[in-house]
Amino acid sequence: MVLAHRWAGLTMAAFLVVVGLTGGLLAFRPELNRLLAPELFPGPHGGSKLEMPALARRAEQLAPDGRIVSIELKDDGSATITMEARAEVSPLDFDTLYLDDVSGAELGRIRLSGMPTKVSEIMPFVYSVHTQLAAGDLGGWILGIVALIWTLDCFVAVYLTLPARSPRSSKSFFTRWKSAWLVKLRSGSAYRVNFDIHRAAGLWLWTALLIFAWSGVYMDLNGFYTQVTELVFDYEQPFWARPLAPRLDDGREPLDWEEAYNVALRLTEQQSKARAFGVEHPIAFYLMRDKGVYEYVVRSSRDVGDKGGRTMIDFDAYTGALESVSLPTGQRSGTTFTTWLVELHMANVFGVIYRTFVCALGVIIIVLSATGVFIWWGKRRARRARAHHGRGKGPASTGPGAMNTRSDLACR
Repeated sequence: MVLAHRWAGLTMAAFLVVVGLTGGLLAFRPELNRLLAPELFPGPHGGSKLEMPALARRAEQLAPDGRIVSIELKDDGSATITMEARAEVSPLDFDTLYLDDVSGAELGRIRLSGMPTKVSEIMPFVYSVHTQLAAGDLGGWILGIVALIWTLDCFVAVYLTLPARSPRSSKSFFTRWKSAWLVKLRSGSAYRVNFDIHRAAGLWLWTALLIFAWSGVYMDLNGFYTQVTELVFDYEQPFWARPLAPRLDDGREPLDWEEAYNVALRLTEQQSKARAFGVEHPIAFYLMRDKGVYEYVVRSSRDVGDKGGRTMIDFDAYTGALESVSLPTGQRSGTTFTTWLVELHMANVFGVIYRTFVCALGVIIIVLSATGVFIWWGKRRARRARAHHGRGKGPASTGPGAMNTRSDLACR
C-alpha cells in the first residue's frame, strides 16, 4: 500500500498540479471570460433572442467556407457557433464564431485548438489544457488514466492514515486516529508539519477529492465508468459516448438546421408530455455527422445545475426518427448520480459559495501534490544518508525516519 501510494502520487503529481490550477480558474470561467474578452460576452441585453436556425443562417452568411457543427446559447448575450471547413475548401483560420444572440451581429472569431494568439483565446486554452492537456484525444486519454489512478489512490491514502493495531493501548480507535486529522504546528520540524498538512488536508477533503477523481473518469474514460456504474446503478451510457455504429455514406445530406430544429421542437414536446417534465429554454444543438445524429439540449425541470442544462434529445440526422432521450434526473438512478457528479465537478451547483470552494480546492490539490513530493524527497534523502553513514546511526527523532505508525508511513 505504501509503495502504491508513493508511485501513484509521483506519477500523478505534475498532472494534478496542471488540473488543479486550470480547474481553479475554470470555477470562475464566465467571469474571467467577460474580463478578458468583453467584446465576445456583452451580457444580457434587451430584445428577443434569435432562434437557432436564424443564428445558423447568419453564421453561414458570415463564413460561407465553413459548415456548422454546433450552436450553443449562453446567458452572456452571445451565441457560440462551432464550425469546420467544408471538404472542398482549405482549413478555416478559426473554429468558433460568436454572434450577438439578439441582432445576429458578429462579435468575434477564435481558434480553440493550439496556443492562444490573442487574449480572447486564453480561457478556451485553459479549458483545453484542463480537459485534454491541449493534446486532443491523446491528452484526454492520459487524463482519464490519471483520474482512475487518483480514484484508487483515494482509498489507499485513507487506509494509510489509519492507526496501526495496538493491543496494549487502552485508547479507542478514533482517539488514536484523531492525530491524523490534525496539523501539529509546534512539532519543531518543518518536515513533520509538511507531513501533517499532506495527511490532514487529504482526510478533511477526501470526499471532494474522490468526487473530482471519479468524475474525471466519467469524462475521459467513459466506457470504463459505464461498466462500473452499471454494476451498482440502473445506468445507460450517454448517446454521445456510445461506440460509433457503422453507417453507409450514400451521399445524402442531413436535414438542414431549419428542418432539424422543427423536428427537435416536435420531439421535445412529445417527450416532455410522455415523461412529465417541463422545458425551460434551449441550450445547444449539435450535429454529430460521424454518427448521423442531431442532439438537441434544453434546460428542463429535471436539471439540477445552476445554469445550462443536460436534458438531451437525439434523433436521426436524415429521417428525424427519435434515437434517444436522456433526462438528467428521475429517469435512471445511475444517470441521476452521474448528473450530480458532473455538476459538482463543473462547480454548477450551490452558487458562488461552492464555486469559491472549488477554486480553493484547485489550490489545495496543488499543495497536496507538492507536499507529497517533498515527503518522498525527504524519505529518499534520509535513506541515502543511512546507507552512507551505516545502519547504526538513525536520523534525528524529528526527521523523516522517526515516524513509525501506519499513518506516518503513508508516503515513504
